[in-house]
Amino acid sequence: MSELVPGGNLPLPSGTLTLQVPGPFDVSALITDDSGKVRGDGDFVFYNQPAAPGARLSGETLSVDPPALRPGASRVTVVVSPAEPGTPLGRLPAPSLRVAGPGGRVLARFTPPRPQRETVLLLAEIYRRGTTWKLRALGQGYADGLAGIARDFGVEVSEDAAPASAPPVGAGASGTTATGRSATTTPSGPARNTPAAPARGHAVPPARRTGATPPTGSGAPSPDGFLGIVNSARAAAGSPPVVLDPRLTAAAHAHAAGMAARGRLGSEGADGLSLYQRVTAGGYAYLTVGEHLVSGPRTPAEFVEYCLSDGQSSGTLHDPAFTEAGVAYVADRRSGTLYWTALWAHPFTPGGLARTAAEVIALTNAERASAGLPPLALDSQLTAAAQGHSADMVARAFYSHTAPDGSEPWHRAAAAGSTRRTIGENIACGQRSPAEVVRGWMNSPGHRANILKPAFTHIGVGFAGGGTAGTYWTQLFGA
Repeated sequence: MSELVPGGNLPLPSGTLTLQVPGPFDVSALITDDSGKVRGDGDFVFYNQPAAPGARLSGETLSVDPPALRPGASRVTVVVSPAEPGTPLGRLPAPSLRVAGPGGRVLARFTPPRPQRETVLLLAEIYRRGTTWKLRALGQGYADGLAGIARDFGVEVSEDAAPASAPPVGAGASGTTATGRSATTTPSGPARNTPAAPARGHAVPPARRTGATPPTGSGAPSPDGFLGIVNSARAAAGSPPVVLDPRLTAAAHAHAAGMAARGRLGSEGADGLSLYQRVTAGGYAYLTVGEHLVSGPRTPAEFVEYCLSDGQSSGTLHDPAFTEAGVAYVADRRSGTLYWTALWAHPFTPGGLARTAAEVIALTNAERASAGLPPLALDSQLTAAAQGHSADMVARAFYSHTAPDGSEPWHRAAAAGSTRRTIGENIACGQRSPAEVVRGWMNSPGHRANILKPAFTHIGVGFAGGGTAGTYWTQLFGA
């Protein structure tokens, strides 16, 4: 079974799939073709219309048989909303998706970062890639309910016009959730466990506006206009200013163009590249990264105003770790809606990597001290193996203790020259700081056991930015 992070995907077996979201939620589904639009109202499966070819809704359970979908269908988007209409999802337990294959075998689970004011969430999608059907975790929220989603997917809706003084309503992409695993081995052989270690990411709710037609075109906002507003807000929060980097701006423009072409927000483009992969492909290496994916604002001032409208999104804009930024917008030619991407980052340096690893070790040793255990000493061979594994997960697009070549943590430690007889490994992806990743590991029993294992005496830490999750962390323990 896979624990998915936003943007994570896995291939699906043939046969009928069962998707469940327990709790006080309504489940619905949108059936679309490659354009991302429905053909008609019959492609919207919800409580008042519980069936369509290849899809059937029964209570909290959605059954999908991909080959039986209507001709031309290539995607099923799973949507959840509160059973009590208008209730913000932030007042409810975090929705959690469970996906089972034929025979009831659980294939995957996905729990997105907890929504806030959003009232509906795109939770996941089943999509066709060539001849294979796959599942992708999403976690994109809207504050204007099913009507906002229906409009974006081409479903005709009728509703009263909003008053002229109505504030903007939101449609958002949530952040990245980290999944962690741990593995240990002793001279008698390996023992593995795979607990999940969720942690909050930095993507934030985009904004939708009604009642006005934004300008068309694309580009980057005036540096003076954008940076002046942003750095004023950062200064008010006690954070240092950021400067624009052309590589981040180019990646932001490419991603915004992809969202505008599809008419929808998302952290992955139609070509399968994540936003983070675009950044690294453009030659920008980072130690930490954040993003805003937003639709609707017509000016830099409106964009920044929306980014400051709730705690999670303002936290990204104010984050003192960020020193560089890139921002761009592109208009959807069909609707005129502007799609914005802003990237925030701190660039990679060898010294910065060393400080990041040292902070992870210091926080790990603080946890050991609290448990009455001696500190772990830095080990250069374990460090080389841990760094190599984090970089390999980014380069070869996998997330596992077992590399595509079959190597395990103890193999990698030995290949780096380590002669330690007992090896343990924690991995994580998606967390944006040493404090966040250590906190996530300590909140997971398997990772915590590795950190607090009395027998371990040495440690190495690896970090790499990129891939689908944005950040990949490795702790390698030895005794």
